[in-house]
Amino acid sequence: MEPAVSLAVCALLFLLWVRVKGLEFVLIHQRWVFVCLFLLPLSLIFDIYYYVRAWVVFKLSSAPRLHEQRVRDIQKQVREWKEQGSKTFMCTGRPGWLTVSLRVGKYKKTHKNIMINLMDILEVDTKKQQIVRVEPLVTMGQVTALLTSIGWTLPVLPELDDLTVGGLIMGTGIESSSHKYGLFQHICTAYELVLADGSFVRCTPSENSDLFYAVPWSCGTLGFLVAAEIRIIPAKKYVKLRFEPVCGLEAICDRFTRESQRQENHFVEGLLYSLEEAVIMTGVMTDEAEPGKLNSIGNYYKPWFFKHVENYLKTKREGLEYIPLRHYYHRHTRSIFWELQDIIPFGNNPVFRYLFGWMVPPKISLLKLTQGETLRKLYEQHHVVQDMLVPMKCLPQALHTFHSDIHVYPIWLCPFILPSQPGLVHPKGNEAELYVDIGAYGEPRVKHFEARSCMRQLEKFVRSVHGFQMLYADCYMDREEFWEMFDGSLYHRLRKQLGCQDAFPEVYDKICKAARH
Repeated sequence: MEPAVSLAVCALLFLLWVRVKGLEFVLIHQRWVFVCLFLLPLSLIFDIYYYVRAWVVFKLSSAPRLHEQRVRDIQKQVREWKEQGSKTFMCTGRPGWLTVSLRVGKYKKTHKNIMINLMDILEVDTKKQQIVRVEPLVTMGQVTALLTSIGWTLPVLPELDDLTVGGLIMGTGIESSSHKYGLFQHICTAYELVLADGSFVRCTPSENSDLFYAVPWSCGTLGFLVAAEIRIIPAKKYVKLRFEPVCGLEAICDRFTRESQRQENHFVEGLLYSLEEAVIMTGVMTDEAEPGKLNSIGNYYKPWFFKHVENYLKTKREGLEYIPLRHYYHRHTRSIFWELQDIIPFGNNPVFRYLFGWMVPPKISLLKLTQGETLRKLYEQHHVVQDMLVPMKCLPQALHTFHSDIHVYPIWLCPFILPSQPGLVHPKGNEAELYVDIGAYGEPRVKHFEARSCMRQLEKFVRSVHGFQMLYADCYMDREEFWEMFDGSLYHRLRKQLGCQDAFPEVYDKICKAARH
């Protein structure tokens, strides 16, 4: 009884403090208090609900039957929109705060919201086609929980638990296996969509192929995704992960490029802690682990992964560890890469990890929901969250540009092969090319940082080397610059052909700051 009384007293004192200081003051200046007391427990409840629901639905095999009914309901909503005169654009009815993107989509308030409650794994075929068929709101956390339990996995399984299949297709996704398999879109074998006229269509590389190649990166502006089929491959228990500290920019780029070209590496990743210091990690899946070298890095009491990796750099020693496969896939989840250190500064402290680490991380969607306009503007002006995709041959020049323009560390380096296929994103030539995702997340340390001018400068560089900007992040390009970066030829032809021009906004108008109101 006494602990309950103490907890009630603490909660009352906290509410009084909030009343005196004001909620906005607390959210901005002492955000960790709000996150620890409210968002962490709430995030845990969310996770438990979705995992239990997904397991029950899949075990009872009710999802496939309900799926067809839900698709018909989406078609009905679209047809009703047409009958009412098609007065506004359409968009999904999913609230903007539920997305992993930090961008606030104001279009949700003015567009016709089509409710799409599709969050189930429909089928796993491990025999014939070796695919998993899923609805668009299925998360990577759901996928790994199910597939690894039956000995299978996705060839490309993007990092954060809350990333959805729909977001990874309509936007993009990447992982440290992408040097072998490409981006998330390149492991997809079929998409099912409801189009602007309410019709249903299935597209594959051989059936409705133009639409199949145009859907990735289109941000929901060609139709509503209702299901996808994704390749799966046999999984093993562990990832045998090698850690190699490297000093000197030239040596870093050379070593990273060579490891990215080696197909025997199942995973390749680099963490850059300064312009001259990095740790390059290479891994292979295995069913056996050497005694004493098993590291269950995903356990709640373990150090954050990027801090653990940094120890190899500080001690200037190479390392070899065996990490359980699911732990490896979500190695950056607990610290949201390294973003959580800005929200909970003491989050990697051993005391905090042992007492409260089992509730980490807070859901990004709840962080957005409680952010407030003042904090959002502060983040926008003093915080960078960007992924720029550039040809591997331009990596040294790109890292110099990131260093001079924004000066954010650590930097995430993830290689990927970009096939020569139709669509918004492809190499300049007619052959596949090795690219690298440069991820910068944190507070810029460059003097006189101004978000718009600095990011426009960075975007200009990326365009000049035929690179691409991930569209979840703030984009400052004007329309002409945007279509210089992305190949809109197929996209624009299909929008006209499928009647999308009056049904959905153009992708530029949906995501770029210069176009949003």
